[in-house]
Amino acid sequence: MYPRELIIKVLLGTIKTGKEKKIPDYIIEMKGITKTFPGVIALDNVSFSVARGSVHGLVGENGAGKSTLMKILNGVEFADKGEIIVNGQSCRFRDTKEAQAKGIGFIFQEFNLINTLTAAENIYLNRLKVSRGKIAWRQINLEAQSLIDNLGFNFSVTEKIKDLSAAQKQLVEIAKALSFDAKIIVMDEPTSSLTTNEINKLFEIIAKLKNEGITIIYISHKLEEIFSICETVTVIRDGKIIDTQPVKNITKDRIIELMVGRSVDMEFPKRNVMPGEVVLDVDNITRKGLVKGVSFNLKKGEVLGFAGLVGSGRTELAEALFGAEKHDDGIIIVKGKKVAIHSTYDGKNNSIGLLTEDRKETGLILDYNIAKNITITNLAKVSRHGILRNRLEKQFAQEYTDELDIRTPSINQLTLNLSGGNQQKVVLAKWLFSDVDILILDEPTRGIDVGAKYEIYLLINKLAEQGKSIIMISSELPEVLGMCDRVIVLNAGVKKGELLKNEMSAEAVMHMIMRIDGGSGAKT
Repeated sequence: MYPRELIIKVLLGTIKTGKEKKIPDYIIEMKGITKTFPGVIALDNVSFSVARGSVHGLVGENGAGKSTLMKILNGVEFADKGEIIVNGQSCRFRDTKEAQAKGIGFIFQEFNLINTLTAAENIYLNRLKVSRGKIAWRQINLEAQSLIDNLGFNFSVTEKIKDLSAAQKQLVEIAKALSFDAKIIVMDEPTSSLTTNEINKLFEIIAKLKNEGITIIYISHKLEEIFSICETVTVIRDGKIIDTQPVKNITKDRIIELMVGRSVDMEFPKRNVMPGEVVLDVDNITRKGLVKGVSFNLKKGEVLGFAGLVGSGRTELAEALFGAEKHDDGIIIVKGKKVAIHSTYDGKNNSIGLLTEDRKETGLILDYNIAKNITITNLAKVSRHGILRNRLEKQFAQEYTDELDIRTPSINQLTLNLSGGNQQKVVLAKWLFSDVDILILDEPTRGIDVGAKYEIYLLINKLAEQGKSIIMISSELPEVLGMCDRVIVLNAGVKKGELLKNEMSAEAVMHMIMRIDGGSGAKT
């Protein structure tokens, strides 16, 4: 017989019996995960563990295996071999619902939302609450609003997704995960469409979730974000875990070396070329409400940067120059000749190409193979008497694939199956095949890893050295400063000024953006 006091203490939990179930240190353990696709080993005996209540970074080049590993954790893909342990319990997820039942939420890089439905409807999609045979809209909206309010944002959940900002859509995705009582949230490139202020707000939300005991797996190509919010970082390369370290014990340069498998000596490679004669002269280009009387010139072999905040008019100006959108006023002179550009056909015929910021939507036909994506803008070059010559098309496609080092088993590979960096190279190859001399690059490194970024930088330098003229638009200010010979600063559609190489700095650009005068549309 045990003393009465001892029994009471055991029941109250003030004395442990030794039979209590120990809470595991790791909320997730993935052991020996192997996954193969036809001709490719995507994951090779990968083991990956995440501490409870932490923010754990997962980094690697495109195609390294990050997304495949997380899709297996979320029940989107199935491992050929290996074990998943969640909260100390071995699991095998046949679909995302089974993963959700174990408290795992996945926020994809591209929003998984229905634009025509409200935020509340998206949060509770396929599980709308019913009361007395009717959908309980009031209860649904109240609960959804409570989730959004608790995350610190102030917008109505009765608004449709199409009317929300990128940051608000991100919050809907997070709220949707929390509505499943998620204890583990995987975020895949969550800041790719956010402004600086929105990114800071997201980081505050991540800190709040962590304080509430929620574990975050954070996938990002932006290493500064990993150092800002993560305690631990895991590097994956070629389907294998290379290293896991506390963030405080590793440097950015070391992470890059581990990711690419080699030392990248300089983040922005040097270029040995002196810009030549003016090839593009733009005077007073105007698009009503978007671009306000902007003037500038571009020289042969020059990389000219467009810098500014989101909404500054950079993309809108580029679209007008290429003919993707019509301009209301202004003069465009190409190689000394005044030209009329009212369509993309006009732009291309005047030797201008535009690599758009959304390669998947407007840069590629994802269901076409590499060869057809490369040749599609200049079919006359691979045709005779109006008939496409397949052998010639493949010959050219292979030449550009080799020259740009597009990593693929075959030029017959669908571009849908390429990594982001290789997709971007296909878009570049398309415009090079079109023989354009002026190439506008709108966010050329968005959503690609540091190794692929460096390769894109090398390609930009090579094109400039070959005499191509480049306009580079980037939201990453260090990229503009590191790659460009000259920078034009825009704000709210107005040209605020220009900076030469020896004048360029982050402080100088921001000072120019914040100028309260009207700026200058003039060329300098």
